[in-house]
Amino acid sequence: MNNRPEFIKHCEDLRTNQSFSYPGDSETFGTGAALGRAFGLKRVAINYEVLAPGDRSSWPHAHSEEEEFIFILEGQPQIWIDGNVFNLKPGDCVGLPPGTGHAHTLINNTKSEVKAIVVGEGHTPSDKIFYPMHQARNIEMKEKGHFWDDHPKHEFGDHDGQTDLKRVKTLK
Repeated sequence: MNNRPEFIKHCEDLRTNQSFSYPGDSETFGTGAALGRAFGLKRVAINYEVLAPGDRSSWPHAHSEEEEFIFILEGQPQIWIDGNVFNLKPGDCVGLPPGTGHAHTLINNTKSEVKAIVVGEGHTPSDKIFYPMHQARNIEMKEKGHFWDDHPKHEFGDHDGQTDLKRVKTLK
């Protein structure tokens, strides 16, 4: 049988070079593929994330109700959790249960690509979110009714959530 069914695909065949930016900001984030969407899945969001050197996956954020799971396929990224960074390697997993308030983002401070699978919930209408490093985004979320006002408070480390490459550009 040479012709595989339409519901079997390779993640690299679905990969795009499209990135995203937050409203009013020019920073772009990793690329990859929205795998769940590509297969028509509605309840689970599965993303193939590819971070070039100097990229991060998003602004640091935390969810009130959405679960997230990250599996590192390739590369040596760092995970930013509440102002602290932790080194990751292929095979490492990060589980972020809802309601913990742990703000997070993946950071690629290496000279090689990072590839990861990020799994979350496809649609959680009652989810609220907060961005500890972006107060303007929190105001926007509040105006839209999506701000997580009573999130658990955590002691934050001193890392600003930027990649080393972006931090150097900011300092110049």
